[in-house]
Amino acid sequence: MRRFLLGSIVAAVVGLLLAGAGYWAYWNFYSRFQPVTISRNQAEVQQLLDEASWVSDGSGGQALYIVTYRDSASAHRYERDEVAKLKAAGIETRFILFARPDLEGAPQSTAAERATVAELWLTRDWPLYERWMATPANSWTAAGVPQADGNLARTAVVEAGRRFDERLSQLLKESGVEISYPLILWRDQNGFLKACGCADRRAWAFIRDDVGAPDRLGETQGDIAPPEDETGVPTPQGAPAMPYPALPAIPPVNAPDANATPTPGSPQAQPTAPSRPNRPGSTPRAAPAPTKQDDTTFY
Repeated sequence: MRRFLLGSIVAAVVGLLLAGAGYWAYWNFYSRFQPVTISRNQAEVQQLLDEASWVSDGSGGQALYIVTYRDSASAHRYERDEVAKLKAAGIETRFILFARPDLEGAPQSTAAERATVAELWLTRDWPLYERWMATPANSWTAAGVPQADGNLARTAVVEAGRRFDERLSQLLKESGVEISYPLILWRDQNGFLKACGCADRRAWAFIRDDVGAPDRLGETQGDIAPPEDETGVPTPQGAPAMPYPALPAIPPVNAPDANATPTPGSPQAQPTAPSRPNRPGSTPRAAPAPTKQDDTTFY
């Protein structure tokens, strides 16, 4: 009885450990990267997105908002690897940039960054955004862009961007969103507002699934067999099928060559009747008739 109780206790402990390990693995490798459906303050969240000065290439389509700051490495990776896939699905990516506030008295943004953020919020200049993203952060001087520092109006714009990010993060936290950048918001195919703190690339596949974007550029929905040529051999995509060559009819073995020129003095061969054996030209003899001779006596 004692052994039975000890075995039962050990089995129960092992079962609990396995269940806990399985739940932890599910949460760590899958569940925590899933987007969160905004269940609270949806109207206020949508109003913040509509009133923010986002920039876009103007391609149109369903809106997907990307909230980030200039030096976010994960945001750069997302724009490099995912934006083209989203555009292939008819998604318009709208970027909302803000300058991070000072942390314990130490600035987290540069004067050039603050000037550019203020200019983007005021003008929504997409070519300016492209030049800014294409230039290394340490090399960007915001040449030709009015400075925000010392300009009361532009400083207020920079502070408005910071307040936008602070308020949006507070509302999303109430729905259970873990804040990290890029902070991405969109509506799925059923119209539900969703959000994702997408610093980890393992969360990106859930966004593609929600909006119907391909996992790789050039893919099509469903399994489509490659086209075949006339011989039934699959043709690589992008290469036209080669037509089967038209060959001339093959003449019979004994047929004369129509293109051959006869040699002078050598008449072309003509078909002849089979030869007969040489015989005299007389009429054939008739067979001899039978005759009866008289009896003769010899002495």
